[in-house]
Amino acid sequence: MVLVHRNRPDVVVDTVAAFEAQGLPLEVVVVDNSDSTTVAGELGERLAGRATVLSTGRNAGFGPGANTGLRHWLASGTGDRVVVAPHDARPEPGCLAAITAELDLRPDAGLASAEFGPGFDLVPTFDWVIGGFYKKGPRGRGWQDVDYPHGTLMVATRRLLEEVGLFDDRYFAYCEEADLGRRARASGWRVGMVWGAVVRNDTLPPQLVSDYLKERNTLLLVRDGGRWPTFVRGVLGAGMAVGRARRDRAAAGLHLRLWWHAVRDFRRRSFGPPPPEVWDLVAGRDRPEVPADEWAKGPATP
Repeated sequence: MVLVHRNRPDVVVDTVAAFEAQGLPLEVVVVDNSDSTTVAGELGERLAGRATVLSTGRNAGFGPGANTGLRHWLASGTGDRVVVAPHDARPEPGCLAAITAELDLRPDAGLASAEFGPGFDLVPTFDWVIGGFYKKGPRGRGWQDVDYPHGTLMVATRRLLEEVGLFDDRYFAYCEEADLGRRARASGWRVGMVWGAVVRNDTLPPQLVSDYLKERNTLLLVRDGGRWPTFVRGVLGAGMAVGRARRDRAAAGLHLRLWWHAVRDFRRRSFGPPPPEVWDLVAGRDRPEVPADEWAKGPATP
C-alpha cells in the first residue's frame, strides 16, 4: 500500500498501525512530501521494519506523491493490488477485507474505494460540466458502480495501472482520482465504491488553496468534453466564487482573485503546485485545517 504524507509524522505512524490492524498482509510504502529530509529520516526510524519510506524532498502533491510510491510498487513486481491513501486515513475494522472480497468477484474491476459511513451517503459522480463531485444517494450494500473512486482510500489493480497509467501529475491535488476513474471506464474497466467498507479522516487541507486547485483542475478535467462544457464550467465556477464572496464579505476580493488565478492558469496550461502568487494571496488568511464532517455533510463542490 502507498500512504502519501506531509509534515505529520505522528499521524502517519498511527495510520500505519490502523492499516496493520486490518489483518491483511500489507507491504507499506510511505511517500514523504515534507520539505525537510529529516522528517523522512524520523519516519524511517519510527517505522523501521514496518514500512519503506521514500522522500520526494518537496511538497509534490497527492497525485505525484502517490505516483512515486506506485512506481516503486510496480517495479517490485509483487502483489496484484495496491491501496492508496493520505496520511490521515482511518479505515474501520474490515474495510480492506470488504473491498478485497468485492474485487475478487469482479475480474473486470480495476478501481474501488471505501465509503464515508452512515450519515455521509455520498457517491462519486462525474459530469462533463460540473466535473467530479459527490452526490447524495441512498445507502447501498456491497459494490456499487461509480464514476471514480474517492481518494481517501482507494484500491487499484496492477493490470489497470499498467494499461491506463498512473495519476496525471498536472493535477497536484484534487480531481486526479476523477481523471483516473474516467480513463479507467473509457478503457472498459469497472470502477466501484463498496458500501460497508468505511474510512474516515479528521481534517482536510486549507480551504482557500483547495478552492483554487478545484477550480483550475476541474477545468482541466472537463476540457476533453469540448469548448462548450469548458466554457459553461468556467461560468459555473465564477458563480460559485461570487457565492463564496457574498458569504465571506471580509474576503470577497480574495475569493474572486483566486477564481481569476485558477482560470488564468488553466488557460496558460500552468498546472502542478499552486504558483507563488496564490500562496502569497492566502498567506495568513487560510484556515490551517477544515473539519472533515463540515465538508462531508453536503455534496462537495467541484
